[in-house]
Amino acid sequence: MNIAILRNCLLVGAVVSLFSFDVPAGWHIAGSQPKKYVMGIDEGAGQTGKKAATIKSIEAEIDGFGTLMQGSSARQYLGKRVRLSGYVKSKDVKSWAGLWMRVDQAGGTKSLAFDNMSNRPVKGTTDWKKYDIVLDVPAQASNIAYGALLSSTGQIWFDNLSFEVVDTSVPTTDLRQMSAMPTNLGFEE
Repeated sequence: MNIAILRNCLLVGAVVSLFSFDVPAGWHIAGSQPKKYVMGIDEGAGQTGKKAATIKSIEAEIDGFGTLMQGSSARQYLGKRVRLSGYVKSKDVKSWAGLWMRVDQAGGTKSLAFDNMSNRPVKGTTDWKKYDIVLDVPAQASNIAYGALLSSTGQIWFDNLSFEVVDTSVPTTDLRQMSAMPTNLGFEE
């Protein structure tokens, strides 16, 4: 093997190990391009100086996204409205990032409810800010998947996530929910 190629391979390996994080218990790495990101726990990066989860791109250009996620049974939330809340901080996010949540049905190919904050994305460099996702969990739901995602390049941290039942006075953020009535038909809004 050529010495220059070997040296470059060692350098890339050293850089990747420098930016590696431990994946938190109960979470897993996924997305359309998960190998183009490092994801896990960033010691001392949390809101209070403790731990935070992070997703960081490791390539200059990425057409896709990475997510750190988990899933749980929907059983205790059937027929209820749930809110996923959490704090997100970003650095040099080129495209967009956000929290996300999806409600699935066993054996189904389409989700029953979904929000990935694509209509209110985290972009650029931001300080800690709280975000909420609110979805209904229909009686036929089997599981709920959720996490944070980074599309393209940059880095995000997320911390202090919470999951709670809310009443129906709290509006949903479901991206698949249709409006009750036609809106903005004159295109003035």
